[in-house]
Amino acid sequence: MGFRKPVLLIDDTENSRLALEILESSDIEFVEYHITKFEENCCAGPPTTRAPALFAPEGIFRDLDGIKEYLTVEKNNSSGETSESAYW
Repeated sequence: MGFRKPVLLIDDTENSRLALEILESSDIEFVEYHITKFEENCCAGPPTTRAPALFAPEGIFRDLDGIKEYLTVEKNNSSGETSESAYW
């Protein structure tokens, strides 16, 4: 089993740009997914979740405050211990 990277759901707003900067400056590995891809690749409409939102093994973190909270959770988890929830 390998570690799964968190997925950052973004749109074209300033908050999404800031979320990208926060994660990149914190050296967090993540997968970026633009909300318009749902419209292109799925038969349903766009998701009801608003961007930015981070989907990680540790939970779902919404908006900039949630993403900042994720950094705290990630920092605590990077102490060398890997919990079972780190694997999907």
